Amino acid sequence: MHTGVVSGARLTFETADVEALETARVDNALDRLREQPGVEEAFALQTCNRVEAYVVARDRNTGRHALRMAGFDASGTVESGHEASLRHLMRVAAGLDSMVLGEDQVLGQMKDALQAAEEVDAIGPMLREAVTKAVHVGERARTETEINEGVVSLGSAAARLVQRECRLAGVNALVVGAGEMGTLAAKALVSHGVGQLVIANRSPDRARFVANDLPDPVTGTGFDDLHAAVSNADVVFSATGSSDHVLEPETFDDVESETFVVDLAQPRDVDPAVESLPDVTVRGLDDLQAVTEETKERRQAAAREVEDLIDHEFEVLLDQYKRKRADEVIAAMYESADRLKRRELETALSKLDAQGDLTDDQRATVEALADSLVSQLLAAPTKSLRDAAAKDDWATIATALQLFDPEFEDDNPFAATGAVEMVESEDD
Repeated sequence: MHTGVVSGARLTFETADVEALETARVDNALDRLREQPGVEEAFALQTCNRVEAYVVARDRNTGRHALRMAGFDASGTVESGHEASLRHLMRVAAGLDSMVLGEDQVLGQMKDALQAAEEVDAIGPMLREAVTKAVHVGERARTETEINEGVVSLGSAAARLVQRECRLAGVNALVVGAGEMGTLAAKALVSHGVGQLVIANRSPDRARFVANDLPDPVTGTGFDDLHAAVSNADVVFSATGSSDHVLEPETFDDVESETFVVDLAQPRDVDPAVESLPDVTVRGLDDLQAVTEETKERRQAAAREVEDLIDHEFEVLLDQYKRKRADEVIAAMYESADRLKRRELETALSKLDAQGDLTDDQRATVEALADSLVSQLLAAPTKSLRDAAAKDDWATIATALQLFDPEFEDDNPFAATGAVEMVESEDD
């Protein structure tokens, strides 16, 4: 049913630093959200730059309370109502809300989050359509505009940051982690002309798979060789999905020259104690702001095009919701009328049969008459209900339901007492 309200809560790089984002991560977010009373659907997106959650509930107060009770209440958290949440999802997928304006990785992360929600049956029709629409917007933004020209990932932004502080051409480089972020970081380092590149991953086979997809000399290895790989590297990018520190002070025991480390992970891969080592320079996500701001300035024109695209697709989504809400109510109305028709038709045919057997043609004529009367009687209310949905006039819909089936009021999501609150879409 499309009768609920979407509520959202998010903590991002714009409202919190890396440490706060790390602390705010909510394990088993979908399970925690679905456990809350009144939650009909749930969706969560967690990346290195954001922790976001969305629920569908009967009204926005129920939704917001559920989000807070599920742990989405850290300092700096931004709450959003129905329409603001829908629009924000589109902005995220399009890369407008990323640290690197227009970056591509978040689109894949949103697709993965949608699949994860589907696998545990947490998502339903409202959020599925919202996220699917957001993904569609993200794909259009990248194919129809230049929003992702130039620096397109945190990996490429990190390479540019390192390039400003030390040279990359010809140096020995190490990427820790062979996931999507690690792969992007490896590609960025190759494009900057590093000499030897090693990719280390908990699974050596995965590291070798990524390495084989890049030009030589790139090799893959496992974490058993991590200590040696670090000691031979001039530049280290770390981007794993580990919940624990991967690079600790002892990992750098054999380092004999200056080593530049960029921690791209969330939670952080690099133990804060590493920053005190004399021959190690550590940079993190917060340090990428300067690089990403320059990219943002160059992409402002494309961003305006994407905003126009979002405006259009946002209205399409709202109209889609309205049509489906109206269709669901109309279907309920027709079902109620059909029950009444069948009951009265059975009574009428029984009386006619009592006066003499009806032929098949006569029975068909009577049934066709009943069908025609129902269709004609409901044609005008159907149009009125669709018009009411288009105007957000849910009180009219509630009244129609009560007129055609007074008993429906007991389970009526559009009951007059809650109609306004349920569909109210603006934030406080």
